[in-house]
Amino acid sequence: MVDKVEKSDEEWRAQLSDMEYKVLRKHGTERAFTNDNFPKAPGVFRCKGCGAELFDADTKFDSGTGWPSFYAPKDAEMVGESQDNSWFMRRTEVHCNACEGHLGHVFPDGPQPTGLRYCINGVALDFEPEKDG
Repeated sequence: MVDKVEKSDEEWRAQLSDMEYKVLRKHGTERAFTNDNFPKAPGVFRCKGCGAELFDADTKFDSGTGWPSFYAPKDAEMVGESQDNSWFMRRTEVHCNACEGHLGHVFPDGPQPTGLRYCINGVALDFEPEKDG
């Protein structure tokens, strides 16, 4: 069971930068190649909105799209899906199940073992390096 995080719009605006708010709360998208500067080190990617663990660095790969890409969530229960029919396309949106923050989309063109590509807005994530020993 996922512990839900609920905040008012005013609380989200106070916590998040303008771009983080646009992406996480208004389903926006950052420009490609503007935020994929995360370390290529062991660790976990957390939701910028609520801190929930969403993706493990071991599942990150370079998709060439300009957005951080993963082939699986750390815990499938933490990443939800819904249909997105905007921009004259049918896509599957992914969001944080704890705070309902928009993360990006998932596509069926990723690497094995899942064949999925979770294409995630970098501003929606915080990287936490693995602690030594």
